[in-house]
Amino acid sequence: MDDLVIRNARVVDGTGAPPYPADVAVTGGRITAVGRGAGPGRRTVDADGALLTPGFVDIHTHYDGQATWDPILAPSSWHGVTTAVMGNCGVGFAPARTDRHDWLIGLMEGVEDIPGSALAEGITWEWESFPQFLDALERTPRTMDLGTQVPHGAVRAYVMGERGARNEPATAEDIAAMKAIVKEGVAAGALGFSTSRTLAHRAIDGEPVPGTFAAEDELFGIGEALRELGTGVYEIAPAGAAGEDVNAPPDEVRWMRRLSEAIGRPVSFALLQVDAAPDLWRELMELSAGTDAQLHPQVAGRPFGMLIGLETLHAFGDHPTYVAELALLPLPERVARMRDPGVRARILAERPPEEDLLAAMVRGCLDRLFPLDDDRPDYEPAPDESVAARAAATGRDPLEMLYDLLLEDDGRNLLLLPLLNYSERNLDPVREMLTHPRAVLGLGDGGAHCGFICDASLPTTMLSHWARDRRRGETLPLEHVVRLMTRDTARLYGLRDRGVIAPGMKADLNLIDFDRVANRRPEVLYDLPAGGRRLVQRADGYLATFVSGTQVFADGEHTGELPGRLVRGARA
Repeated sequence: MDDLVIRNARVVDGTGAPPYPADVAVTGGRITAVGRGAGPGRRTVDADGALLTPGFVDIHTHYDGQATWDPILAPSSWHGVTTAVMGNCGVGFAPARTDRHDWLIGLMEGVEDIPGSALAEGITWEWESFPQFLDALERTPRTMDLGTQVPHGAVRAYVMGERGARNEPATAEDIAAMKAIVKEGVAAGALGFSTSRTLAHRAIDGEPVPGTFAAEDELFGIGEALRELGTGVYEIAPAGAAGEDVNAPPDEVRWMRRLSEAIGRPVSFALLQVDAAPDLWRELMELSAGTDAQLHPQVAGRPFGMLIGLETLHAFGDHPTYVAELALLPLPERVARMRDPGVRARILAERPPEEDLLAAMVRGCLDRLFPLDDDRPDYEPAPDESVAARAAATGRDPLEMLYDLLLEDDGRNLLLLPLLNYSERNLDPVREMLTHPRAVLGLGDGGAHCGFICDASLPTTMLSHWARDRRRGETLPLEHVVRLMTRDTARLYGLRDRGVIAPGMKADLNLIDFDRVANRRPEVLYDLPAGGRRLVQRADGYLATFVSGTQVFADGEHTGELPGRLVRGARA
């Protein structure tokens, strides 16, 4: 008798094959049978025609701190993710000398917008070396499996001290020491190595991430650790990735090709459409193909931007009346004061003596600032839905309209400001990215950008928007969407025991009401350690999520089970 039998499912198995009806049997955390007429089970679930997919494998998260105190790992776990990979973009918390703890927190806070106070209170430093960090992670049960990469920033600072933190050139001895640390970490089970070269990534003190200006001898020398072990992914946030330098990316892809060829390992790099060169991504895709190099552009399934609101950032945050009288008030009091006609008139009449960069950016982007009007946010809004267009259509001042929109839902309303992947005000380029044979789905940033972004809900967008609801262009086949989130991501990281529904595979599964699956509106919570703020987003339509055959979520609620474990790669 099997431990679990899921009957009458509509299986989308992760291989790219069309959906088919089947029963799925599970014993000992593994799938034992897929087909019709499965035998009895100690527990039987009638899917009643619901979708059954592999659990989603999210390869780009930043739960490096949260994983040490939070077994749930929301919001990713709310969106069908059963395996997450962290340690991306060259930032993380190991290796870590005792006198570098605060600096590593500042690095993560600056790059990934995770409150430093939350990290300082939440992390219990039980390690110095990277293998010790893996051992600490292994001691914590959680809802999902978790793997990690060795981050360049921490390694550079550990070996070079202040020289490494300040991006001074590495000597041959430095490079040898960094390679040894990376090799030790990957041999102990890390899934690869990560680095960042984009000037958009800076520590809380404004300094670029260690490794931003690393020379090829350093980058290739560290990569030799992966070649010698014959395992691991080399993950990169390349120069120009955020549009800060449109001339850099082609050269970046060329050296990454040479790197992959030299070390014989996959290289994955962030790729987004940037307004300054809206067709550059196609050139980079072409450079990634037609070569023996294992080069995989990592793409997102929706615009990359910020959520604008009174609890995040907004256009009036630097206006004198707001700064002096309102900014520090609790939200209900702030909203009540902002609704006062006199206060409203004063704020709208003012211009800040010294502009805040982010507030000024919001004021300058009203033609691409979109209200999330209902409980099912649309991540492909049309140009005529922007604040500027709505204001023009109704004869209103756009800043007045924005002011009133911010006060809706008792001040909890949020608006979407797409900054990347939306140059043409539609997602046709993103669809093209998602169908490229070398592309891999990522960049959800679960656990990061707590005050501005909530893209960990990307799996639900992939299902609802791309496979069902898209109204401004072609959708994608459901089986393609599921493969992008399961087999493809798992195989890139060498996790060949998951990502496909087949006998012998790990029983990580999602049972989904496809007609109902959808994102809810994002919301702000203050539930991180030290009362830290974070944006989260729940979803509807996930009937059940299983990890190793154990149900961890039922209708979106945690069951209390914690079967998730640390995923270690090939160990020497």
